[in-house]
Amino acid sequence: MRSPRLPRPAVSRLGVKLFAIILVVNVAISGLVFLAVSRSLDQGFIEYLDQTQTRRAETLAEGLAEEWAGRGDWQWLRQSPGAWHRLVRRQLWPGDTPPPEGIERRLGDPKDFVLHDAAGLPVIGLPPDSDQVAAELRWLPIESGGERVGMLGYRPPQQLMARMDRIFLSRQQRNLGIIVAALGLASLLLAGGLSWWLGRRTRGMARATRRLTEGDYSTRLAERGRDELSSLAHDFNVLAATLEASREARNRWVSDIAHELRTPLAVLRGEIEAMQDGIRSLDQDNLHSLAQEVGQLERLVADLRLLSQSDAGALEVQLAPLDLAESLASRLDEAGGWLGDSGIQLEHQIEGPGWIRGDTQRLRQLWNNLIDNTCAYTTAPGRLRVRLSAHQGQVRVTWEDSAPGVPEAELPRLTERLYRVEGSRSRASGGSGLGLSIATALARAHGARMQASPSPLGGLCWTLTFPAIEDHQLREDAA
Repeated sequence: MRSPRLPRPAVSRLGVKLFAIILVVNVAISGLVFLAVSRSLDQGFIEYLDQTQTRRAETLAEGLAEEWAGRGDWQWLRQSPGAWHRLVRRQLWPGDTPPPEGIERRLGDPKDFVLHDAAGLPVIGLPPDSDQVAAELRWLPIESGGERVGMLGYRPPQQLMARMDRIFLSRQQRNLGIIVAALGLASLLLAGGLSWWLGRRTRGMARATRRLTEGDYSTRLAERGRDELSSLAHDFNVLAATLEASREARNRWVSDIAHELRTPLAVLRGEIEAMQDGIRSLDQDNLHSLAQEVGQLERLVADLRLLSQSDAGALEVQLAPLDLAESLASRLDEAGGWLGDSGIQLEHQIEGPGWIRGDTQRLRQLWNNLIDNTCAYTTAPGRLRVRLSAHQGQVRVTWEDSAPGVPEAELPRLTERLYRVEGSRSRASGGSGLGLSIATALARAHGARMQASPSPLGGLCWTLTFPAIEDHQLREDAA
């Protein structure tokens, strides 16, 4: 029996790419550093040796000139090669100090120096071929009393280094190689850890995005840290929450519209069937009842159309300079009788003028919706207080009514479509539930803000803030 296959671990392509990029970049940098340091070390060390060897050759040439002045010839060196070694040691390392070890001592090796007399005949060292002499040795003149008495030849550092198998440089390059290898290993570990960490987070984001595109708006990402990935996770969560709320609102919106349409249609169907069965007579009163239900349907459809236009940014608004104080006062005067029949006492304090850019018909519709809301929800006898004031480039309207009030937790939801505080679907408790949504859309079309708050009268207070027109703008418009 075959054992079940274990699932293969998911491999993040982004993690693999990041791993490869970091590794290649670090290896390339390490290689370039190795080459640059090696070349710099090689050239710098050779230059140092060249200067050192030149100074020692000059010192030795000065010492040989003094020996010539005291002896008058080089015959004593030809007869005693050991004297050459003692002379070189005494000139380069005077006193009792022993010669240093390593390269410093090799640079002062007597075998690396050649002495010729004034005629060019060798005194110390075998006579190499002329080509080899020109190629390998450097020569310094030995002068005594202004007269050339010989030539001192010495090997350049390049040849000494070749002969010493480049001991020093090989050691330094070996140490540098160890450092570069350690850096490469550290880069490997760093690239592996970073790619694993980033790959794990991006895999989680990819899975969450895939679930989101499949319609699972409840998915969320963990927000850890304060880096860009955490910011991206936060934005993703906000997007998912917005989509989830939008889907819930859309489902509720469709359900509420279906309910609102079902109610007048059910009434129409019942009354028509009653007339068909002869239970109700086909007279003017019954036809008037049917016409009322049709009118309700027409108003609901018109409201829905206005909201859809507002959502699409296609709401028709003809903005022109107008006095908001005059528009509001005129509509309140017309609605005085209507409010009185509903048992609501009207108080208004309108300090005009308040010039804005607005649409007369749309503003009238806005006031009608606020009046409808007050009449529908204010308990009789009640009060309505409306105030208008203009200051600091704004025209502010406050619309306050009396009890009943609205819990503060419910205030932000009052402008949601088809929302009622008590949750009832009965139109007797306040219409279709679209009036405040339409009022908010109309205020937004005028560039105004509409905010709800508790009213000092015990009910609800609406504050509408419109951008005012400055005097010079009015003059420009009039011109």
